[in-house]
Amino acid sequence: MTAQADQPVSPPTDMRGFVPVLSIIAPAFNERLNMAPLVRAVAAAMGEICWELIVVDDDSPDRTAEAVDELARQGFPVRCIRRVGRRGLASAVVEGALASNASYLAVIDADMQHDERVLPRMLSLLEDTDTDLVIGSRHIEGGSVGDWAEDRQAMSRLATHCARMLIGSRITDPMSGFFAVRRDVFHACIYDLSQQGYKILLDILTSSPRPLKVEEVPYVFRNRHEGESKLDIMVLAEFLFLLIEKLTKGLIPPRFVMFSLVGGIGLAFHLVILEIAITLESPFRTAQIIATIGAMSLNFLMNNAITYRPQRLRGVRMLWGYLVFCIVCSVGAFANIGVASLVLNGLGSWPVAGAAGAVMSLVFNFGAASQLVWSQRRRRRPVSTSTAGQGGSPPR
Repeated sequence: MTAQADQPVSPPTDMRGFVPVLSIIAPAFNERLNMAPLVRAVAAAMGEICWELIVVDDDSPDRTAEAVDELARQGFPVRCIRRVGRRGLASAVVEGALASNASYLAVIDADMQHDERVLPRMLSLLEDTDTDLVIGSRHIEGGSVGDWAEDRQAMSRLATHCARMLIGSRITDPMSGFFAVRRDVFHACIYDLSQQGYKILLDILTSSPRPLKVEEVPYVFRNRHEGESKLDIMVLAEFLFLLIEKLTKGLIPPRFVMFSLVGGIGLAFHLVILEIAITLESPFRTAQIIATIGAMSLNFLMNNAITYRPQRLRGVRMLWGYLVFCIVCSVGAFANIGVASLVLNGLGSWPVAGAAGAVMSLVFNFGAASQLVWSQRRRRRPVSTSTAGQGGSPPR
């Protein structure tokens, strides 16, 4: 018999009190080999504390999600949110946090480089004091960046200095990816988070509607043992995206700024090729064509590698995207000429007309390229032959 809607129904006895005190969110991409060591290490560190680990997997080709499912079947309090068509650490943290109903949230890397043994101390500070946010710091006594190379340490110091100027705080490690926060504090700033890049902590610190009481606890950054590092030029680019968005209060899209910078580099490249071709006594029209193709090619490659990295094209799609990008830029050039002519006829000022045409062309190229060349597309994964037709979880 089906229970009446107005009659209270109690949950099964063995499921009462299952709500965790702490949800630990671990963004992941190609971290299959680290899943079991991470879960077992967190379990050992947390002891009798009621916790859960939420792995947010960006559709890893190495089937990280399947490794998490297997650990859940073994009885560990771990679950996976698998994202298809979306990428990025910051947005992964947001989705993991929104999927939690714990009073406290923690963020930890899935690559075992953060010290999970610090988690109980972080939780204790949140539970026993009025602290809003606890940061695992590499830059206070007892903490360390480990054996980073000097150039990486220099980049980290520069980024930390920029971040501290932005937040106007004495926090030693605002670039840390290892922290714990009250659930209500996180939700209070959720609509103002840019969700750009990898520095979600800095995003929270700059988006909170009120000053936060922050504590820092030391930890030593570990070396990665399994998998490949995600550190590349895009980490710096995403950090710049976040700074731009926060400094402009969200008025200027960071990707538009990067697209504009790439366009400026392309213009300089165009002029260099044109000068070389003319020096070699090529006809001006031929030199202009060569320079134009070279500049468009460079712009496409840089935008594909940096500006639109989460949607970057490969293989045949890259070739097709290049052709569409060239067409878009050609149409943008005609728009440039048309707008410049209208402004020149109306105002009689060629500098204003030239600037108006250039801005029109830039805006058109950005909008068209975003929609026609680098629009988000979902990719299908092949069905796993190891799970298809078996009694385990279905392929996802």
